Amino acid sequence: MKQSIFYTRLFLISINILLFTPRCFSQHADSSLIASIEKIKISGYVDAYYARYSDSVGTNNYQKFPDISPKSNVFGINSVQLTAQYTGEKIRAVTTFHYGDMPSSAWSPVFNLIQEANAGVRLTKKIWLDAGFFKTHIGTEALLPKDNIASSLAIITFYEPWWQAGLKVTYTPNSTWLVCLHVLNGYNTFVDNNKSKSYGLSLSRTLGDKGSLGYYNLIGDETPENIKGTHLRMLHNLVFNYQLTPKFKTILGVDYITQKHSKITDSTKTASVYSAILTLRYQLKPKFAVYARGETFSDKDGFLTGQFVDNVNKITGFIVSGVTAGLEYKPTDNSFIRLEGRELMMNSNQQIFRTNGANTNNRTEVMINLGIWF
Repeated sequence: MKQSIFYTRLFLISINILLFTPRCFSQHADSSLIASIEKIKISGYVDAYYARYSDSVGTNNYQKFPDISPKSNVFGINSVQLTAQYTGEKIRAVTTFHYGDMPSSAWSPVFNLIQEANAGVRLTKKIWLDAGFFKTHIGTEALLPKDNIASSLAIITFYEPWWQAGLKVTYTPNSTWLVCLHVLNGYNTFVDNNKSKSYGLSLSRTLGDKGSLGYYNLIGDETPENIKGTHLRMLHNLVFNYQLTPKFKTILGVDYITQKHSKITDSTKTASVYSAILTLRYQLKPKFAVYARGETFSDKDGFLTGQFVDNVNKITGFIVSGVTAGLEYKPTDNSFIRLEGRELMMNSNQQIFRTNGANTNNRTEVMINLGIWF
């Protein structure tokens, strides 16, 4: 609570300084200071929801795979956030504070109120160096509903890194290509848990005004210092985003992740995770659209999801597929209302859900989301 009050006061003080400084110094301040202040942008986002889940986890408890709309039969806030961003010719910085059910259920427990906070300098005309806390560079889907076709997140998105700390070098050789090199504390962490660092690459190419093709990776060893051995993890993420027609959009994402010395049957061998997401969106009317998503995810050795004993007494990790469908209404360009349903289906022996007093391998979800940003 003290940390929350501190960050809230800090952000309000920053906003007051940004808003009132131009008034106080408009007649006498140096013109360069006024120009700098005009480069500061304040933005915000609020995402409210109501959801129902067939899995019986109890009132006000977070569902399994808690991220977007994580509570059943309650009205809640996924995220309320404020961003201060400065963009200059040679320097830039951004800070975002967030609060709500999504940060509480799925964000870092350390620096929980910070979504991102980083600063950068331009090294050359085409190269930037940024350092600090970042949102992830990995993933077919972004973190927030406003940035995705669907409101809920696919299972692979939940297990990919969401936040990261370190530095990145961004190179834009032209308007078509973007290259970023990342040096990070680790996989989904602000604070490092060992002496090794993780390394990542972002490589994307625009396909005219139709879409883009991107490859993203992350390589590192997250083995804690008190555990012997190494467990080098390599994540590969390929994303194809394309506007097939003026009304029809598709996004395809494929992930392949390996980790050494992690097979359940033989700890000397490398285990793997694979996942695929296909999301389709069709614009019915200027303000109405329908969408659908199919997903599959397999972590049979459990190095991402954790290991458990299934219904036939076999040690395993999660194997799951899902189907999502929804309707979106956009009253304005900076708002949306979505009605969405999803069915998650685990492997037949993985009855991790409970419905009507019985264990089951599937879960039904229905959610309504309303988002507004400025």
